[in-house]
Amino acid sequence: MMRIETLSIFPQMFTDPLDTSIVGRARKANILDFVAHDLRDWTHDNHNTTDDELYGGGAGQLMKVEPIFEALDELLLKQPAYVLFFTPFGRRFDQGLAEELAQKERIIMVCGRYEGFDERAYSRADLCVSLGDYILSGGELAAMVLIETICRLLPGALGDEQSSIDESFSTGLLECPHYTRPAEYRGMKVPEVLLSGNHRLIEEWRREQSIIRTARLRPDLLDGVLLTDKERSLIRGLLESDS
Repeated sequence: MMRIETLSIFPQMFTDPLDTSIVGRARKANILDFVAHDLRDWTHDNHNTTDDELYGGGAGQLMKVEPIFEALDELLLKQPAYVLFFTPFGRRFDQGLAEELAQKERIIMVCGRYEGFDERAYSRADLCVSLGDYILSGGELAAMVLIETICRLLPGALGDEQSSIDESFSTGLLECPHYTRPAEYRGMKVPEVLLSGNHRLIEEWRREQSIIRTARLRPDLLDGVLLTDKERSLIRGLLESDS
């Protein structure tokens, strides 16, 4: 069983989201163990202070180094863990990184607030992660994104194990279009190949549609995909027709 823990000043934010859906089922099935720690438990003043002003001046407050160090000292005492901090200068999170993290036995995610962490806190990080080039008020939402993405990769977490393999980014390509009943709705028809029952043609169509969608919407992803000469010709034709 994998264990994920968060260290945050708002541990209550995790309660409902991680009790529901795939993560909630994985926890009930003892596939994933999750604990949200309150960073304020490692403070020593009457106000449970976890932040302070910046040396040298400047706007905002900064997460203090002492509570983070003391919390990690205690949490790592009994069992080693992979410690992860959220920060704009971290490694960009993607499916490949999720697959790496899914191999860990225990992860502690440290969630910041305000202007971030005292720089010395990062000395405790095994990895710094960024979700992307935008601003969040804290690391809690980022942690939830990672937890769900990682949980989906754990054996037994999904009802259909093939689902995590076929999804977008798992193959390097965006996922192809999918359809369900009815076969026609308001003049929009499901592609005939999907109704044919010919599994070889269906797989060929899905691969082609994934390539077309990726080439048009996320061409940057194609650099990491192994393509046949026929598929490369398809992409060239698309680029010429779209130009």
